[in-house]
Amino acid sequence: MSRILVTGSADGLGRAAADALLSAGHEVVVHARDQERAGALDPLVDRGAHIVVGDFTDRDAVRRVAAELNDADPLDAVIHNAGVWSGRAVVPVNIVAPYLLTALLRGPRRLVYLSSSSHFGGRPSLDGVDWRGRSAGSYADSKLFVTTLAAAVARLRPDVLSNAVDPGWVPTRMGGPNAPDDLELGHRTQEWLAADDEPEALTTGGYWYHGRRLQPHRAVHDEAFQDRLLQTLAQETGTAL
Repeated sequence: MSRILVTGSADGLGRAAADALLSAGHEVVVHARDQERAGALDPLVDRGAHIVVGDFTDRDAVRRVAAELNDADPLDAVIHNAGVWSGRAVVPVNIVAPYLLTALLRGPRRLVYLSSSSHFGGRPSLDGVDWRGRSAGSYADSKLFVTTLAAAVARLRPDVLSNAVDPGWVPTRMGGPNAPDDLELGHRTQEWLAADDEPEALTTGGYWYHGRRLQPHRAVHDEAFQDRLLQTLAQETGTAL
């Protein structure tokens, strides 16, 4: 049994992953951005899930969540599922929050970051990025950044299994009812990487889609770009990885 945090688990892929991991006998920590959204997680809490609440657009809230988790039993894995499609929250939620959690959380030996095929349209440039979300952010850029973060962690923390997963365009609240991909397949790979002991699940530095390891955007494994991204995020947040 593993203790696994699933961020953004009030609905969609995060909810499905948390539900499946609970059913498999794992100890799951679910996350909601506010108390209203937390109410939707009552059925999982009633089945034994623990819960943390924090708005990931607020860096102080991310730090509070990290401190709360560090004061509890150690985590074995984190699925960085929380994400935003458009608007000012895109960069704070999609890249700054997972970066801060990665830097602050003690213990997890498996990290899974939710990417997207949209990352192929991202720009490997850090010039002019509004990290604080004062203006609308680029979803494609944010997913390129978080996929690069996953690869950088795999390189710099050899004792940690760090991977990125493209769940596909699935029919969730974010994806919309007409999304063409399979919702069930959309959450299975991240659960497998977070908890399974198959040899392939114990690899690191991958970009995965429905159980298959694929080649990401060429910038993802550019170590100079990884280093620039980490340095920029460290300076921006005051927290080094």
